Amino acid sequence: MGPDHFDYYAAIDWSGAVGPVQRGIAVAMCARNGGAPNLIARPGGWSRTAVLHWLRDEMPEGTLVGLDLGLSLPFADRGAFFPEWDESPANARALWALVDRISTDDPHLAASTFVDHPQASRHFRRHGGREGDQYGGGRGRLRISEIEQRLQGLNPYSTLNLVGAAQVGKSSLTGMRVMHQLDGKLPIWPFDPAPARGSLIVEIYTSLAAIAAGRAKGRTKMTSIEGLNSALETIGSAPVAGSGAIDDHSADVLLTAAWLRVYAPRPELWSPARLTPDLAQTEGWTFGIT
Repeated sequence: MGPDHFDYYAAIDWSGAVGPVQRGIAVAMCARNGGAPNLIARPGGWSRTAVLHWLRDEMPEGTLVGLDLGLSLPFADRGAFFPEWDESPANARALWALVDRISTDDPHLAASTFVDHPQASRHFRRHGGREGDQYGGGRGRLRISEIEQRLQGLNPYSTLNLVGAAQVGKSSLTGMRVMHQLDGKLPIWPFDPAPARGSLIVEIYTSLAAIAAGRAKGRTKMTSIEGLNSALETIGSAPVAGSGAIDDHSADVLLTAAWLRVYAPRPELWSPARLTPDLAQTEGWTFGIT
């Protein structure tokens, strides 16, 4: 069996948007002993800072929490996060620290200063047709777990891509600031081993949960309670209350929290074939990709 001590399962849809509150952030949780997943509301809406505080101070002990973002950048393909930059970090924790340090004056845990850094920007695709000379063209560089995602029928984008509706780069960089500020307070898999007790953070890809729940590839977003409940039924979860429209961020986290409850005990998901000790400290991994 995989780690089977968690009392709660939570999923967080993240956002790299500018501003004090991010409308794209949603948080859901379900209990180990069954029942429907529930949204966790925040007066005035969620911000990245509010999520940081929730993770650090409010989240129940014994929670497995998944964040829908990339917890690192490509490394294995070129032996470095930022080739040709002498400050290129040696591992993910040093990357988190670098992003947080360079962006320290950016409000609301944004990472705009890092994106525009003269050396870092060489590796990103940014708005206005600005593609750094080290970006790599096309989809951009991919982590090993993202290559495996493609083999499993998913459609990942490089975490170095900051352009387009499907980009995850801004979310990932802002998330790294949060990871640095949580470092030492909560274990983060696979950079830390899964603990025998207590809480744990993992990287998730909500489309993986949707496909496991019977949604068609390329049509993983749910915009109605009825569609969400059909997916929840497929993975053996109780339905949520209500009917009619639901925003896709809320639907994603409700389903993914329930999916974590079902899939976390599976040992193969904690020991992916291509997850080496080096990758576990540099690129990390997306939970659920085998």
